[in-house]
Amino acid sequence: MKNNKLSLLLGLCLVVVTSTAQEVLTKAEAINHVLDNNYGIKIAENNVEISENNTSILNSGYLPTLSTNFGFDFSLQDRLAEVEGQDPIDQTDLETRRYNTSLDFNYTLFDGLGRRYNFKQLKLQYNLSKLEARETIETTITQMFTVYYELARRLKNVEVLKNTLSLSRERLKRVEYQFQYGQINKLDVLNAEVDVANDSISLINEQQNLFNIKRDLKVVLNEDDLDDNFKVDTTVRFLPILKLEQYISEYKANNVSIQQIEENLLISEYDKKISYSGYLPTVNLFGSYGWNRNISPESPFFPGSTQTTDGYSAGVNLTWNLFDGGQTSVRIQNAKIAYENQQLQKEQIKQNVQRDIQNAFDNYKNRRYIYNLQRKNVETNKNNFKRTQERFKLGQVTSVEFRQAQLNLLNAQTSLNLAKYDAKLAELQLLQLTGQLLNVEF
Repeated sequence: MKNNKLSLLLGLCLVVVTSTAQEVLTKAEAINHVLDNNYGIKIAENNVEISENNTSILNSGYLPTLSTNFGFDFSLQDRLAEVEGQDPIDQTDLETRRYNTSLDFNYTLFDGLGRRYNFKQLKLQYNLSKLEARETIETTITQMFTVYYELARRLKNVEVLKNTLSLSRERLKRVEYQFQYGQINKLDVLNAEVDVANDSISLINEQQNLFNIKRDLKVVLNEDDLDDNFKVDTTVRFLPILKLEQYISEYKANNVSIQQIEENLLISEYDKKISYSGYLPTVNLFGSYGWNRNISPESPFFPGSTQTTDGYSAGVNLTWNLFDGGQTSVRIQNAKIAYENQQLQKEQIKQNVQRDIQNAFDNYKNRRYIYNLQRKNVETNKNNFKRTQERFKLGQVTSVEFRQAQLNLLNAQTSLNLAKYDAKLAELQLLQLTGQLLNVEF
C-alpha cells in the first residue's frame, strides 16, 4: 500500500517537472521587450520629445508675430433736436455702423540678450532630458536583469533537484532489492522513501518559485504574450577584470549622474546671464495695415455719410526699465547662489559616485572569488559523491552516509548557482555606475 502511494507521488511529481518544448527568451530579446514596452521608458522618451520640441526655432522668440483683428459696431438711436426759433426735429431709428480691421506685425529686435540665452538653455535642457531618459533605461534594464538572472538561477536549481530526485529514486530501488534478498532491514527502505518524498516536495516548491519569477519577469517586460513555459538563457559571461578597471578609470566622463549635474551647472550659468538682461533695454519693431469704414445717419445739420480709411503704419519702440525696484538685482543674486549650490552638489555627487564605484568593485571581486571557490567546492563534492556512490553499491557505506554526500553535493550546486548570478549582478551594478551598461553585450 505504501509503495502504491509512493508511486502515485512520484507520478505526480513527474507530471509537474516534465517539460515540453520551451521557448528560450534570450538576453537581447528581453532588453528589446523592455525598451519597447516598459511604461517608465516610454514616459522618459516622451519627455525627450517634448524637450526637443522646445528647442525648435518656433519656440525661440526669434520669429516675429503677425496678428489680425476685426471689429463691427452697430447702434440704433432716436434723436430729438430742438433749435431756438424752429420746430423740434424728431428722428427715429438712426443707424450707425462702424467696421474696422487691421493686420499687425511685431518683432523684437533686441531684448537684452535674454532671448538668446534662453534658447541656449532650452538646448541644454534637451540634453538633460536625454540623460534622464538614459538613466531610466539603465535602471530599468538593471531591474530586468535582476529578475532575469533570478529566473535563470531557479532553472538551474530545478535541474539540480531533478538530478537529486533521480538519484534518490535509484537508491530506493536498490534498497528495495536489498530488502527483498534480506541484505538490509526495513528501516533503510523507509529512510529511502522519506528522502524521495522530501526531494519531490523540494522540487515541486522550486517549480512553484520558478513560475512566480516568470510572472514577475513578464510584468517587468510588460509582455503577456510569452508562453508560460518559456525559459531564459542561463549562461553567464564575465568581462575581463582589465576591462572593468578601464571603465572605472573613465567613470567621470561616462557616469550619468555626473553628466546630469554638468548640464545643470550650464543651465544655472545661463540663468545668471538671463537675469542680467533685465538691466538692458528692449527694442521692438512694429507695423500694421488698417482699414476702417464709418456709416453715419443724417443729422439736422449734416446729411448722412460713409467714410472709409485705410493705410499703413510702422515704427520702432525702445523700452528701458531704468529701475524696477531692485527685482533684477535680487534675481541675479539668487541665480549666483543657485549656481554655487549646483557646484557644491557636483562635488558631492562625484564623491558619492567614487565611493559607490569602489564599493561595487570590491563587492564584485569578492563575489567572483566566492564563485570560484564554489566551483571548486562543487568539483570536490562531485568526486566525494561519486566515490560514496560506488562504495554504497558495494555495501561499504550506509544509506545515511550516502544521503549526507548527496545533500552536500546538492547544497554545493545550489550555492554555486547563487554565487554565479550574484557575481553577474554585481558586475552589472559596476557597469551602471561607470556609465557602460548600455555599451556592452550580454
